[in-house]
Amino acid sequence: MFNSLKQSNELYDVIGIGIGPFNLGLAALLDSVPEVNALFLEKKSAFNWHPGMLIEGTTLQVPFFADLVSMADVRSDYSFLRYLEAHHRLYHFYFLEKFHIPRKEYNHYCQWVSEQLDHCRFGMDVQSVVPIQLEDGESVYEVTVWNETTQSSERFLTRNIVLGIGSVPSVPKSFQKELGKTVFHTSDYLSNKEICKQADSVAVIGSGQSAAEVFLDVAKEQEQHGFSLQWFTRSKGFFPMEYSKLGLEYFSPDYTKFFYHLSQEKKDYLLQDQDLLYKGISAETIAEIYDYLYERSVGSEYPDIALQAMTEIVGLELKGSSMELHGYHRIKEEHFVSKADIVILGTGYKPAFPAFLSEMKDGITWDEKGRYKVTEDYRLETKIAGNSEIFVQNGELHTHGVGAPDLGLGANRNAIIINSITGREVYPVHSKNVFQNFGTKISTKSSIPVPLS
Repeated sequence: MFNSLKQSNELYDVIGIGIGPFNLGLAALLDSVPEVNALFLEKKSAFNWHPGMLIEGTTLQVPFFADLVSMADVRSDYSFLRYLEAHHRLYHFYFLEKFHIPRKEYNHYCQWVSEQLDHCRFGMDVQSVVPIQLEDGESVYEVTVWNETTQSSERFLTRNIVLGIGSVPSVPKSFQKELGKTVFHTSDYLSNKEICKQADSVAVIGSGQSAAEVFLDVAKEQEQHGFSLQWFTRSKGFFPMEYSKLGLEYFSPDYTKFFYHLSQEKKDYLLQDQDLLYKGISAETIAEIYDYLYERSVGSEYPDIALQAMTEIVGLELKGSSMELHGYHRIKEEHFVSKADIVILGTGYKPAFPAFLSEMKDGITWDEKGRYKVTEDYRLETKIAGNSEIFVQNGELHTHGVGAPDLGLGANRNAIIINSITGREVYPVHSKNVFQNFGTKISTKSSIPVPLS
């Protein structure tokens, strides 16, 4: 594979690996920072954001202001409003009167931005990243890449790396051996939708936004094709994601700063209690599901659809052409078995350690649970000598809190990364963005003892 090797003599200030929304936003914001020589690499042939979940009618869960750049620079040429202007859609959007834009349009907007940025290169599969020392003594990273277009290997040198590889589907170990054409993650839903139509029974597992959107779309197909449909969640119910205005302030730079300075023990404790800040279902989707089921039940014509809460599917077993679902009701403490031809896993996503960093894994500092140690300005703590840094995008939930995967904080994080790379304030980062205090403003110490529990 590496018989033909092209070495670039150019030294970049930063190479971004992976071009999802976060690194694409970084690339867009760096376009107006001429002193930073940047390159962004993506193994896919073009930008395509969660193509398996671009279901008709689905929207972003954040307002359109959470585009690639606006929360750091509203004057940017790469804002969503500039995209609308370029596509003669300003009046259409004005009359739409919605903050949450279609997911399909967000994807098209990101594609529009990526096509304008020459320093974004697709079809570039990063194979390895290793620290090296130049002849003048400077420590840099050597990035080896397989170019799908030329079918050759290339090497680039950079002072800094920004990891923007995103997360990967999280599939419980008990389900992994059954993955295939009839058991798949929601991220692969659209490519497998036709199979669902041909089944006699379909089951959806999970109660997050993705599971809810897939359930509703499958339910609409069930009306026409007549298969049975089950929806299981181990949660106590199909609950809405927290979306009150004060609740949304948890997705702010202020809360990120508060969270970062807590002990890791307190961080892990808080995250266990904050599922509905980022793992629930939007109230709009819940309402749409209920309204749909209500209309289907007019005249007591109940569809063959079952919603089962408080129930964990603990295992899958292939029996003939169907899958046996071994379930456990967590409250009644009862075991049961159900069957489905198709099982769709809405089991979320998890961070992944990229294979291209394997050669320097021992040089990265890990916490006691095997997670990255990340500084406040999103640098990985390493044991590697020199001033070269590795920054991380959406790999710091455990250190920076629930806002890590949120699109609305992407531009703020990129502003901090750019300021760190340049050593100056390219983009202002404001410290007061919310009305509530997450810590305490202490004037005098209280003499009342604090309860232990």
